[in-house]
Amino acid sequence: MFGKVILSDFKSCLENDPAAHGFWGSLEIIFTYAGFHAIISHRLAHFLHAKLHIPFIPRLISQVSRFFTGIEIHPGARIGQGFFVDHGMGVVIGETTIIGDGCVLFQGVTLGGTGKESGKRHPTLGNNVMVSAGAKVLGNITLGDDVKIGAQSVVLNDVPVDCTVVGVPGRIVIRDGQKIKKKGVDLDHIHLPDPIMEKLAALTKDLEILHHEINKHHPGNK
Repeated sequence: MFGKVILSDFKSCLENDPAAHGFWGSLEIIFTYAGFHAIISHRLAHFLHAKLHIPFIPRLISQVSRFFTGIEIHPGARIGQGFFVDHGMGVVIGETTIIGDGCVLFQGVTLGGTGKESGKRHPTLGNNVMVSAGAKVLGNITLGDDVKIGAQSVVLNDVPVDCTVVGVPGRIVIRDGQKIKKKGVDLDHIHLPDPIMEKLAALTKDLEILHHEINKHHPGNK
């Protein structure tokens, strides 16, 4: 069973990273991919922590893995098959996090808590969720299947299935493949709607109209 899960993680690396292909790409994944090394370490630590209830050792494994990979995953986190962390430096996954199958995280992602709550205090991610670089998903919230989180977004509330979220705080800009009635562009991980730029563009347009009106009534003004 352990080998089957690791194989699914390996296949996810191949499928989600265009730089990994062919025989040499497979060797690179095995020997050089920090995300792959981190998930192997986590699978072992989680087994010792959750199945055998061994103290201390699982946490030690996670910290050694963090030292070598830059990715910190608490042994208590439950992660489904086909998990992929691209690059991965600075990724933090909290103790009560639950991650479904086929999920992808990029560097700098935090799946964390919001304080000193007890019990379930970290996010739950459905299947095939993508969390882009630098995004923060905080608290006991749920992201539905096929959700995409834009880079540097901060998500503090539940997100329904098949939605795209951007901004600080995060807001839904695409639902079920349809844009919410606001300006934006389609997702391909970097080409995302930018709420701040939209506001600045609107303000710039208003200033241009105001400037035009002033010049029309007072032609001598510059």
